Amino acid sequence: MDALLKTIQDRAGSDPVRLGLILGSGLGHLAESVEGVAIDYGDLPGFPHAGVSGHNPKLVIGQLEGVRVAVFGGRAHYYEKGDPTAMRLPLEVLKALGAEQVLLTNAAGSLKDGMGPGELMLLSDHINFSGRNPLIGEATDARFVNMTDAYDRQIRAALDAAARAAAVTLHTGVYAWYSGPSFETPAEIRALKVLGADAVGMSTVPEVILARFLGLKAAAVSVVTNMAAGMSSEVISHAHTKAMAPIGAAKLEQVLRQYLQGL
Repeated sequence: MDALLKTIQDRAGSDPVRLGLILGSGLGHLAESVEGVAIDYGDLPGFPHAGVSGHNPKLVIGQLEGVRVAVFGGRAHYYEKGDPTAMRLPLEVLKALGAEQVLLTNAAGSLKDGMGPGELMLLSDHINFSGRNPLIGEATDARFVNMTDAYDRQIRAALDAAARAAAVTLHTGVYAWYSGPSFETPAEIRALKVLGADAVGMSTVPEVILARFLGLKAAAVSVVTNMAAGMSSEVISHAHTKAMAPIGAAKLEQVLRQYLQGL
């Protein structure tokens, strides 16, 4: 960790960052808005390769709306190697860089009528439908993380206020983590609706668990790219996800900039 931290600070400076941002499928271009230094994941031993198209595997550290941020342009998913701990090292690095909070984004399917492609959803809670947990194997008692307020109430309130100030509709709901990489069946979506989910995706939940384990405050926003299986006639695919993500990403950038201005 020390050598990795030195590599990053030698290139990006040692000033602490205020906030970390993890970008989902089709949202990697948001890192280009940061005025700072971009470091390829390949130059950071132990970082995931983020081998999913639509991601930009770079760590960008610099200023965005006057706030020093660390932006992870790509993430590793559980479905790539069956490892729910894949983002532990990047989050540990974020903590070591001085951040106190992390904002995660993802591309998701909507289970909610009236929340269609291009809309944003602020996560109020999640359902770990996969059953996997990144803290399995952790030897210390710190593994027993209280997840009652996994998504920080103050950050959520500030993001909601930022969305209203930016005149962007920000829905609120529960996100279900499905392992992927295949998309869900209509029967699975019906089951998730019964369980109380409003959106479904293949990421974020293990990272939030890790963030809370590390003492980072967490919040997350889904960019809706499609209606979930069985809820519309659209053909669900990763290509469709990448095509639709920029619509919501433009709104997300407005909200994020407004949020940062308030820090």
